[in-house]
Amino acid sequence: MAIPDYQSLMLPLLRLAADEQEHTFREAVDLLATEFQLSDEEKSAASRQGRQPIFNKRLVWAKSFLAGAHLLHAPGGKPFVITQRGTEVLAENPARIDKRFLEQFPEFVQFLMPDKMLQSEMRSEINADSATPEEALEKNCLTIRRRTASELLEHVKAVSPSFFERLVVDLLVSMGYGGSLVDAGQAMGTSGDGGIDGIIKEDKLGLDAVYIQAKRWDGTVGRPEIQKFAGALQGARARKGVFITTSTFSKDAEEYVTKIESKIVLIDGPRLCELMIDHGIGVATVASYEVKRVDSDYFSDA
Repeated sequence: MAIPDYQSLMLPLLRLAADEQEHTFREAVDLLATEFQLSDEEKSAASRQGRQPIFNKRLVWAKSFLAGAHLLHAPGGKPFVITQRGTEVLAENPARIDKRFLEQFPEFVQFLMPDKMLQSEMRSEINADSATPEEALEKNCLTIRRRTASELLEHVKAVSPSFFERLVVDLLVSMGYGGSLVDAGQAMGTSGDGGIDGIIKEDKLGLDAVYIQAKRWDGTVGRPEIQKFAGALQGARARKGVFITTSTFSKDAEEYVTKIESKIVLIDGPRLCELMIDHGIGVATVASYEVKRVDSDYFSDA
C-alpha cells in the first residue's frame, strides 16, 4: 500500500483521538501505520532531500490542520486530545475530512491566512501559469516557512517561564550577543530589578550591555509595560534594551519607543519565531534543495 497523503490521514487521526484520551505523536505514527498496513520500509521511507520519514511529515501536517480547525487540541510538543467540536464532527460520520471540509470553520480559514496572504503577495508579481520552477519552489518554501513560524509560536507559548528564558539566551547568543552561553546564562535572570529580567553583553568583548525584558504573555503588551521598562533602563543608566514577548505590542507601545531617548527594540511573538528560524533555534533542517543552472562561462571557449 502506498503511503497515504496528509489529507487522507485527517479522519483516521481524529478517530484515533475519539476516546477523549491524550495521545502522543509517536503513538499516532505507530497506530496509523498499522491501520494503513504500511511495511517497515514504507513507514521509515524518507524523501531524497530529508531524513524525516515521509509518513511522519504527512502526519504532522494532518495534525496541524485538525488543530487549526479546533478539532484537536495539540499544544506544542505535548500530547494531543480531541475537542468538543472534533467529537461533534465524528458524530456526523463524515466520509472524509480534508482541507475543503475544514474550511467550514472560521478558525481554520484564519489558520490558513498566512498562506492566503503569501499567495496574494506573489500573485501581483508572478502569474501562476507563467511561474518558472524556481519561482514556484521559492513560493512553496515561503509558505512552509510561515507555517513553521506559526507552529513554532504555539510551542513557545506552551513552554515554562524558565525554559522561555533559556530560549531567549540561546537566540541572543546565536545572534552574536552575550559572549558565550555561560556568560549569557549568568547574565539573564540575575537582575529582576524594576522591570529588568536580565543583562547581556552587546558583543563578545562586553563593550556595552543590553538590558532584557522577556515575557511569555498571551495578552497585548501596552504602553504602560514599556514605560516601566524604560524607567528601569533610566534607573540603571542604561541606553539599550530589548523587550521580547510571545504576544504582540499595542500601537501606543510601538509609537512610544520611537519618542524616547533610550533605544528599545520590541520583538513580538511572530518576529521572535522568524528570528528563531533564521538562527536555527527550536527548528531542524529536514530537507535541503540545491538549484543549479548550466554555467555558460564554462563553455565559452568550446
